[in-house]
Formats: sequence, C-alpha cells, structure tokens
Amino acid sequence: MTKPLRLGIAGLGTVGVGVVQILRKQAALLEARTGRAVVISAVSARSKTKDRGVNLSSYAWEDDPVDLAKRDDVDVFVELIGGDEGPAKDATEAALALGKDVVTANKAMLAMHGQALALAAEEKGCVIKYEAAVAGGIPVIKALGEGLAGNEITRVMGVMNGSCNYILTRMEDSGLPYADIFAEADGLGYLEADPQLDVGGIDAAHKLAILSSLAFGTQVNFAGIELEGIGRVSIEDIHAAADMGYKIKLLGVAQMTGRGLEQRMQPCLVPDTSPLGQLQGGTNMLVLEGDAVGQIVLRGAGAGAGPTASAVLSDICDIARGHRGAVFGQPAKTLTAATPALSQRPAPYYIRMAITDKPGALAKVAAVLGEAGVSIDRMRQYGHVNDSAPVLIVTHKTTRADIDHALAAFGATSVVAGEPVALRIEEV
Repeated sequence: MTKPLRLGIAGLGTVGVGVVQILRKQAALLEARTGRAVVISAVSARSKTKDRGVNLSSYAWEDDPVDLAKRDDVDVFVELIGGDEGPAKDATEAALALGKDVVTANKAMLAMHGQALALAAEEKGCVIKYEAAVAGGIPVIKALGEGLAGNEITRVMGVMNGSCNYILTRMEDSGLPYADIFAEADGLGYLEADPQLDVGGIDAAHKLAILSSLAFGTQVNFAGIELEGIGRVSIEDIHAAADMGYKIKLLGVAQMTGRGLEQRMQPCLVPDTSPLGQLQGGTNMLVLEGDAVGQIVLRGAGAGAGPTASAVLSDICDIARGHRGAVFGQPAKTLTAATPALSQRPAPYYIRMAITDKPGALAKVAAVLGEAGVSIDRMRQYGHVNDSAPVLIVTHKTTRADIDHALAAFGATSVVAGEPVALRIEEV
C-alpha cells in the first residue's frame, strides 16, 4: 500500500484554513486522483487559541514553523506564512536542508530569494511548488512550465493585482477620485496591511519576477523591474482615457530583447475592446505569447481563500503523484543572470498636463515635443481651471527616453503648471 503523503502546514490565515477545509472535504477525491491519501500531521501559527472556525485539535501543534519543518512525520512543508524574510524563509530553508518538498504561496520570498532556494532544493533532490504564489487560482505556473514547455515565450503580460484593478475600475464606475476609492478598498479589506505593497505595484512586481524567470530561463530579478504604482492616476485620467477608447490598468509586461530582459510593472492604457480592457473588479488576467501557440489568455480570481487554497492543493497533488521537476522550469544552475533592460520598444504615449493661460502656450509644448522627436497624434484641451487648462496628448509611437526628455524640458517653458503625467499605451 502506498504511504500517505504527510503535510505540515505553517500559517493558518484564510488560505491555510482554506487548505485544511479542502483536504477534509475532498479527502476521498484527492486520494482517488493521486493514488495515495493526503493527510495533515501538524500545523503552526502565531496563536494556538485563536478561533479560526475549524477544529485543529486532531493535528500536532508547533509554535515555531522551523520545528514544524523538521518533524519526522512531515513529508511536505506547506508555507503559508508570507514575507520574504523571517520565519517563512527560515522554515523553508530548514525543510529543504532535510530534503523535504515545499509548497508555498509566498511570492515575496521567491521574488527575492528564488535562485538560492531553487539551488538548495535541487541540491537535495526536492522540489518547491508555488502555483498559489502568482494569480491565485489561475494555473499560470503550470501553463508556462508544462503546457507551453515546447514554446519560446515571446511576451508575458497581465493584470496581476486584483486590488489595483478594483480601484481603477471602481473609479471609472463611480466617478470618485483615487483617495476615496483607496479608502473604500481598505475598508473592505482588499489591501495589504501595508497598502503600498498593492497600490505601489510591489505585490504584482513580485509575481512578474517569478513569471519572467519561468518564461525566459533567467534568474529571478525583482530589482530589474521598472516599477510604478497607481497613486498618480487621477479620475481625470480615467475619464480622458475612456473618452479616447482606452482603460487604465496596472500592467505587468516581460519580454526578452536583444538588450536584455525587459520587465515593467506600471499603469498603462489598453484598448477598451481588448480582453485586458474589459477586465473588471478584483479579477486577474494573464496573457502569454509563444512562438508556436500564439497568444493565450488566462482569467480568474487572483486572490481569496478558495482560489488560492485550490492552487496550493494542485501543487500538493503533483507531489503526491510523484511529479518532480526543476523549480523554474530548468535546473537552477543553468538559469542565466539576464541583463535588465529599460523599455526601448516604441509605443504611443498618453500625456496629461496643465497649461497656463498664456498666448502661444500650446505652441511651446508642441515645440518641446518636436525637439524631443515626439510626434503628436491627438490633442484635446478641456475647460479652464483657474488660470490653467488641462491638455491631453496622445503621441505617435515613440520611446520612453524621448518622452522623458520632453517631460524634463517642459519645466523651462514657463507654461506647464505642475508635473505632467505620461502613461504608455500598450499594444495587446
């Protein structure tokens, strides 16, 4: 008889409890699908007495997740603590050192320490599975690592943070400014304890770094991502984008170029008729492009107890079935240290600025753009506010370097009030 697969679960928040509940509810189904029983030996969390709505008395308890990882009756360490340092990392390293497989939902830990952890796992012949670390219930890790293994991936793109997508779509639907919707999202519990992880794009960038490694055979490099959050997106930008046939999304894009690996996480305009443009609320969407398959789109819940626990269980089932494999799709020692590359691929840009009410003001703006090599496609001027008027410009395809050159030069014109906002219009 095949021995049961014995789990040690560290972290009993909504996802950890969700995993426990699925394991209990679907015990027979999981055994039928994997060929062996999947059982929980022990658990760990910060508080043993907290009421989590599920009876944990039948499992051994460890106050320290490192002790949990070292237990003789734990075959797979399930890390659901979170954080790139501290107990999560310490316990994961302890499990790997003993040759135990790890299942984790910890995007931050993998984004910051993925290469070292992968080397440690492969040295001991064990695996790290992390489907739940990226896009919740969407099986994008398996899609890249298995379903598209025969493809040269040309681009990975998507909306990877549901909280930001909620804020941006809610701003458009309600007509309310960013600050109001931010407060609403925080009150609903949609934001992390440190909201900057969400609205600053950090959470989504962690995910992009992991996907880039898997897609392009490179070492995880979070530091190489061009990162900008959504805090500067105004309700005026939302309305203006809609008026011109676009939606604003916090968009992650990764692609390998002749200059190196380009990774961007920043607000972009996308056509409102595109799949990304039509994405509403807290939903995530990943767009994967390969030389053989073309473009595929994956859409679903990017967070939440059920979807994320579902992804954790998929990894546990893989281990129960004996499915192994390199952490990032190929042996960690063969992953290249890709050169980070700033985006040089030409694209149209949206520029919003306030121009003072002076004769020749628009001509000065147009001259600055022309001197920077930026050609205007469309320009709109709206009603005056005090002594200035909002002006919106959509450029023809240009580079970010040329846009930055123009933005820097606007200050010398004496006709641009405040700091202009420039957003890339992404081809999807």
